[in-house]
Amino acid sequence: MLTTLQQLDRHRESPWGKYVLKHCNHSFCLQNDNLKQTLWGLKFPNVLGLAAGCDKDAIAAGIWSHLGFGFAEMGAVTQHSQLGNPRPRLFRLPADHAALNRLGANNLGATKMAETLQAIWQRQPRNIPIGINLCKSKITPLATVAEDYLASFQVLKDWADYFVINVSSPNTPGLRSLQSQEQLEPILEALQKNNGNRQPILLKISPDLDWEAIANILKVAQDYDLSGIVATNTTTKREGLNTQTLSATGNLISEEAGGISGQPVRQRSTEVIRFIYQQTEGKLPIVGVGGIFTADHAWEKLSAGASLLQLYTGWIYRGPWVVREILTGLLTRLSEKGFSHISEVVGIESKP
Repeated sequence: MLTTLQQLDRHRESPWGKYVLKHCNHSFCLQNDNLKQTLWGLKFPNVLGLAAGCDKDAIAAGIWSHLGFGFAEMGAVTQHSQLGNPRPRLFRLPADHAALNRLGANNLGATKMAETLQAIWQRQPRNIPIGINLCKSKITPLATVAEDYLASFQVLKDWADYFVINVSSPNTPGLRSLQSQEQLEPILEALQKNNGNRQPILLKISPDLDWEAIANILKVAQDYDLSGIVATNTTTKREGLNTQTLSATGNLISEEAGGISGQPVRQRSTEVIRFIYQQTEGKLPIVGVGGIFTADHAWEKLSAGASLLQLYTGWIYRGPWVVREILTGLLTRLSEKGFSHISEVVGIESKP
């Protein structure tokens, strides 16, 4: 699928490309001023974005706007190219409307992504904000992890609009330990010290942290003037799963190693969003992600405190039409509840 989108981008000026893009814009996109959002000096055509994990090497970065997204996050990308974990490493849990992955940040590396993005933006200017999710290289020891993140950032900083520090994927050994204050601070110190253009830098956190750990992360985020929090990544918890399908190894898919996305993480991610909004009094922007399949799910996260939203698993299950469906549903709810703009909804259920 990504290869097809990449080819479409490269041939966008051909008769075939123009026809397909026109069809995509008609079928998947919805333009409405009431759904626009502005954060960090960036203008988002709508609040619904593509989450990291789909376009790991940014090969389709120029196409996501034609599928209705208001922004898109590339990666996760690492300084060093890496193959990721052995296959099989991606599973559906259909009875749970979920996905389980242990991809292990397979990607071609930061330098290759920079080359790809440079070529894409030379063909056409980007018309939605593009983010890049930065992850630790598997071969990098924890003692030099700050230099690893910094190297990726320096290579890519001219080719995207915002950056997300991923310290919460369960599929890179030792990565989640970087959410502790003593390990997180050197990373943020290195990045902000070398962030001369003041690129927005956000932090993506795990849904499996307890409230005290999240509160500590919020203090660090504010101390280092981060631009926001992405809440949340996948979960390693397995309670309440219903899928009984067996994997090729003969194990229940639900018992395979990896992180789970989709409906099982929806409620927890919303709870985390609400906690962050309340702890920071709405002063630290939140990108809400986890289990968004419908406009109701999107409204739930916005009203809990998210200023922007992301989906990936819902897009897998419901297809590319889901973006327009969710945006249409949000407009309906704005009208029904007497709001004029989507920004008015942010945090309405989390305020005192």
